[in-house]
Amino acid sequence: MAQKFGGQYSPDGRGTTAPKPSPFSGKKPAIGRSRANLLFVAGLPLLFSSIGDGATDMAVAIGAFALIALGAWLTREGIDAQNAYESRTIARRPAIPRKLFGAVALGFGVSAATFDTSLMDGVLYGIIAMVLHLTAFGFDPMRDKAVDGVDTFQTDRVARAVDEAERHLSAMTDAIATAGDRTMTARVDQFQATARAFFRTVENDPRDLTSARRYLGVYLLGAKDATIKFAKLYAQGRDPAVKADYTSLLDDLEANFTAKNQALLSDSRTDLDIEIDVLRDRLQREGIRLNEGE
Repeated sequence: MAQKFGGQYSPDGRGTTAPKPSPFSGKKPAIGRSRANLLFVAGLPLLFSSIGDGATDMAVAIGAFALIALGAWLTREGIDAQNAYESRTIARRPAIPRKLFGAVALGFGVSAATFDTSLMDGVLYGIIAMVLHLTAFGFDPMRDKAVDGVDTFQTDRVARAVDEAERHLSAMTDAIATAGDRTMTARVDQFQATARAFFRTVENDPRDLTSARRYLGVYLLGAKDATIKFAKLYAQGRDPAVKADYTSLLDDLEANFTAKNQALLSDSRTDLDIEIDVLRDRLQREGIRLNEGE
């Protein structure tokens, strides 16, 4: 007998489960990364043009290519660091200005490749290359990001905790890739999206760090270790039971992170209501009356 399907998104559906965050939520396209990769290609003609020249010219060409490749790699790493910086509410500036160092390496590489005409020409070409690089890719973030009204000590505590949590997530990504299962890779991405939504909640209110520390540290460390063990076992025999157990673990972890995130958001709303009530009382004592709808 046919049965009517009813779900959260069906007519007259009664689903109350909050939608899960997308694995791409909060992420932005890595703007400039493809252009940074082109810098690797830009130095290749130096290698081919030096074939047949003397040993000195070949050594200079190889050195110039190495500097240009180093500049391209530093630039790409700097773009990744900036994307991670911009995706977070609280973040410390990158310890190493990779894009700036990439521009310097590129400038030296171009100078080495062009100084055979004259030393001054090589210097000028190198400076032009540095200026064009910084114009195209910009500078590295130079300031720490913080929430208004939060002192530096709390900001640093949250930034360190989230940095550690992000390292656990990165290790999970590296480990699950070795399992060679796209569905499990997507499942881990889904869990990481939930975890990062939790990170943003903690960053928005650093007072939540004390109650959230177990989730940022112990639970994610356990998830990382479980992912590494699962990837090794599953790559050997692709046992469905192992896959089911690991999937169940991710389901439990995601449910706990979601519940804790909702609890923190509810606490923040309660704090806001209290502040509004206190402000209303103060205004009324000053003789200012507010309408109920205000």
